[in-house]
Amino acid sequence: MSKQAEVNIGLVGHVDHGKTTITKALTGKWTDTHSEELKRGITIRLGYADTVIRYCECGETTVEEKCPKCGKKTKAKRTIAFVDAPGHETLMAVMISGSAIMDGAMLIIAANEPCPQPQTEEHLMALGMMGIKNIIIVQNKVDLVSREEAEKNHEQIREFTKGSIAENAPIVPIAAHYGINLNALCAAIEEYIPTPKRDYTKPARMMIARSFDVNKPGTELGKLTGGVVGGSLIQGKISIGDKIEIRPGINKDDEWAPIVTEVIGLNTVGTKVDEAGPGGLIGVATKLDPTLTKTDKLVGNIAGKEGDLPPVWDELELDVTLMDRVIGVEKPEPIKQNEPLVINVGTATTIGFMQGMKPFKLKLKRPICADKGWKAAISRRINNRWRLVGYGTIQ
Repeated sequence: MSKQAEVNIGLVGHVDHGKTTITKALTGKWTDTHSEELKRGITIRLGYADTVIRYCECGETTVEEKCPKCGKKTKAKRTIAFVDAPGHETLMAVMISGSAIMDGAMLIIAANEPCPQPQTEEHLMALGMMGIKNIIIVQNKVDLVSREEAEKNHEQIREFTKGSIAENAPIVPIAAHYGINLNALCAAIEEYIPTPKRDYTKPARMMIARSFDVNKPGTELGKLTGGVVGGSLIQGKISIGDKIEIRPGINKDDEWAPIVTEVIGLNTVGTKVDEAGPGGLIGVATKLDPTLTKTDKLVGNIAGKEGDLPPVWDELELDVTLMDRVIGVEKPEPIKQNEPLVINVGTATTIGFMQGMKPFKLKLKRPICADKGWKAAISRRINNRWRLVGYGTIQ
């Protein structure tokens, strides 16, 4: 078995439909670890956890080392990384950022609520915009409803997904709290979310989704360790000893400057490795001053080999598709000159001020590092809420 996960699967959907509970059931890890998350009972940041999908000669697919059906020892098939995205409407930008490193997704829908809920609909739109086609619909909390109610909810899901990217996605009913039907979910993951082809020969591109200071308060100066960045490689590979560049970098006197540092350690969710490639989530230990990486300061940056990264953009020109229908309003008004819009590219979130419609131009409050052809999600403030209104391709 590879020490590194082969594929990243996102868990998305409406708030409190069970995304974090499902992650815990499949991996044994509770991904809400931030103090505010524990206090409020919702996911605020992206959560990560790995598991190994296993199989038994009796035909069972599971995450257990001992087959729950026949009791025999199971064999490892592949390692999966789960990305637990927040469902709350005010955190849509975090979810869209997470979609940049997802190879597939599980759309979580609670059986005890009418479908669709607002963020169920918005998250499905986001998956379609970001081109995530490998989708499994997980009908959670079936233990809280009768069989007839579960079947009615199933019909609502089918009607809701008709004509969308998830129209033909399988619907797997489960009760995550009790671990019921997880074997069917594991089998669906194996069938519907394959490991994508990876290119290790291209220049390294790491989407930074977390950054932090691992030093405990009061650590002596001589014992301090460098800052850590976490995320996923979409192409290429990174090895210990590599000189890497991080762009756009840091703001110095109103000018953005890239950061160059050395890789001194690599971790794939608990396992130290000498080299990491695409697939799974990795932590990169560096020689950076930890004050530069603490509290997710470098989220949205791109890391790669020094001198071999995409350009940094202060302004964007996009080939845009705007939605005819937006959640919360029947017919949105035309976007105005200088109107602020939330722009998500990769794991970066920034504000773009409208400069023109034809072509669609934006002046960015904070620059981004991106290749031409990458997608940008566009959100607009409607009725005091940021709503997804379209997407574009960088020209």
